[in-house]
Amino acid sequence: MYGDIVILSGAGISAESGIPTFRDSDGLWNNHRVEDVATIEAWYKNPAAVHAFYNQLKKDIADKQPNPAHLAITRLQREYKNGAVNVVTQNVDLLHEKAGNTNVWHIHGQIDQAVCMRCGRVLPAAGDMDEKAVCPSCGVAGKIKPNIVFFGENLLYMDKVEALLARCRLFVSVGTSGAVFPANTFARTAKYHGAETVEFNVGETVNRYDFDRHVTGPAGTTLPAFVDELLKERTEEADIVGDR
Repeated sequence: MYGDIVILSGAGISAESGIPTFRDSDGLWNNHRVEDVATIEAWYKNPAAVHAFYNQLKKDIADKQPNPAHLAITRLQREYKNGAVNVVTQNVDLLHEKAGNTNVWHIHGQIDQAVCMRCGRVLPAAGDMDEKAVCPSCGVAGKIKPNIVFFGENLLYMDKVEALLARCRLFVSVGTSGAVFPANTFARTAKYHGAETVEFNVGETVNRYDFDRHVTGPAGTTLPAFVDELLKERTEEADIVGDR
């Protein structure tokens, strides 16, 4: 019988909603060098260009909708009674939230937020931002950047993630290649603490040996089936206990 569940989501789950990954030939970073839009050095050097890129990204993904994999997580969170279900996502889009997912931890930041690099305040930023924006907390202009974790910055919520991994009994990875540190160590950490580990991907992953079970195919098909199976198992166990 499982307890708490942690679901790690990567670019693959969003790709099924039409948001390509930056590693794809038609990816989000197409025609933009990563060094120019996704490093802290780029933001310090040319904040106007960085803001322009993320302003356009907001528009590009605004109409994207959650797919059956996101909705399966919503169902699991609502119907699973054996523990908490948390989502740790590498994605900056809001498809988890659009699907009704709760307990979502955006370790790479969120597209609808900005952060003041002077005082640390996180601000809502659903609309366009620019390099002239003034922080409402410290009153300083020119220090607000997209709340996206750039190369050269630390991930967000890592203390929380470590605590979740230590107590979860089932770790599920969805749509992540296993190539990005430190997220590619989460399965190993959860397994060390006694969790069963399952991955969902369309192909073979770099850290496949950290998983007890591999499910190959589109997450929009495979994850709903897994949730059906999981909830059925828990219901059957409850019925057995109730009959004793």
